[in-house]
Amino acid sequence: MAPFVLGDLRIGFYSSTCPQAESIIRGVVQKHFSADPSITAAFLRMHFHDCFVRGCDASILIDSKKNKTSEKAAGPNLTVRGFEIIDEAKASLEKQCPSTVSCADIITVATRDAVSLAGGPNYLVPTGRRDGLISSSQEVNLPGPSFSISQALQSFTAKGLTLNDMVVLLGAHTVGVAHCVFFRDRLFNFQGTGAPDSSMDSGLVARLRRVCGPNSKPLTTDPTAFLDQNTSFVVDNQYYNQLLLKKGILQIDQELTLDDSTAGLAAGFGSDGVGFLEKFASAMVKMGSIEVLVGNAGEIRTNCRAFNPPR
Repeated sequence: MAPFVLGDLRIGFYSSTCPQAESIIRGVVQKHFSADPSITAAFLRMHFHDCFVRGCDASILIDSKKNKTSEKAAGPNLTVRGFEIIDEAKASLEKQCPSTVSCADIITVATRDAVSLAGGPNYLVPTGRRDGLISSSQEVNLPGPSFSISQALQSFTAKGLTLNDMVVLLGAHTVGVAHCVFFRDRLFNFQGTGAPDSSMDSGLVARLRRVCGPNSKPLTTDPTAFLDQNTSFVVDNQYYNQLLLKKGILQIDQELTLDDSTAGLAAGFGSDGVGFLEKFASAMVKMGSIEVLVGNAGEIRTNCRAFNPPR
C-alpha cells in the first residue's frame, strides 16, 4: 500500500453535479441524531461492516431476495441498524440530483456527520465511490468480539490497515452498546474456567452479571451494556481510559491493554484526547477508501436496498 492511496476519490466530488449533496445528508442525520444520539454508533458499525466485506460499496444495504441472502442476513449484521436513515437521505438526494450520489458515499458522509454531532472531529470526506453489484451473506467474515489482537490484526492488515489504525478504529467503541451474548462468558465462565475473566474489574463484573444474567437469550431480548461506561454518547478518548481501569466490555477491547504490541498505543490515546481525535479522523478516511469502486465500475443505485434493474 502507498502511504495514503485514495484511488480516484476526492474532496468535493459532487461540487458541480450535486452541490447540496453533503448538506442534504447532514440535515437528515442531524434530525435523527436530535431524536436518538445512538445513531452515531449505528453508523460507525454500518460503515465498518460494509467496508470490511467487499470494500466500501454499500453492499450491506441490499435486501435479501427469496433465492439470495444478502450481507444484511449474515449473523454479524443482524443488529446493524440505521438503514431507514440512509433511505431518507437517498430519497432527498434523488429529488435534488437523480442518479448522481452513490449509496456508498451516503454511508461514509452520514457516518462522519454523526461522529461530529457526537463531539468527534468534523473531518473532510473524499467522495466518488460507486455502489457494488454483489451482496452475499456468504462473504461476511468480520473480526469478532472475542478475537485476540493477532487474529484481529490479520483482518485489518488484509484490508491495508496497520496495527495503529486498528487500535484507533477500535476507539469507535467510545459510543454504542454490546449485547450480553458477546461478553456473557467473561462474567460467568471465561474460557471454560467456571469463573469470570480476571482482567475485568470485579465491580463491573458484579454489575453486568445483574444486567445480563447467566443464561443466553434471543438477540431481540438480550440485554445490552454501554461499551464506554463513562461518556457513552460522546466520541472522545474515554474508551481507552476505561480499558486502563479494566473496564473493557468486549474481550477484544480489553486485550488492547494486555497485549504488548498495543498496550502503549492504548495508554497513549488515553492520555491524549486531541491526538486521538486527529488520528481517528485519519483512520476513518483511510478505512473509507478500502477497495472502493470508482469511474465506471459498479453503479449509482436509485434505491439503496436494491441493485438497479438491468438496462
